[in-house]
Amino acid sequence: MISASMSPQGPRWYSIPVRVLLLTLIATLLSFAVGLLLGILGVVLAATFRGVHPDLRFAYRDVAAPAGLAMGTIALVSSTFVELRHYRRERMLSHIEHQIGRAS
Repeated sequence: MISASMSPQGPRWYSIPVRVLLLTLIATLLSFAVGLLLGILGVVLAATFRGVHPDLRFAYRDVAAPAGLAMGTIALVSSTFVELRHYRRERMLSHIEHQIGRAS
């Protein structure tokens, strides 16, 4: 039985960069958003305790941007390895199915 993600000819190599970049973009945006939320909460709490107006530039510049960059880098490297491993496995399974189909 052929899986829904695999064509009858086997896996396509050009789908790897698309999936890697999509996953990297989603992980980067999500980590930036969570880092920004936590940074804003931290800055507001610190400003409340000190009795000054909060400077939210710190939340963007020193919390959210590094968090997004770090998580984006981790997501890029790990998703590349996972997708390459998945591609090699699907290619091998496609080759085995082709050999079995030819033998019978």
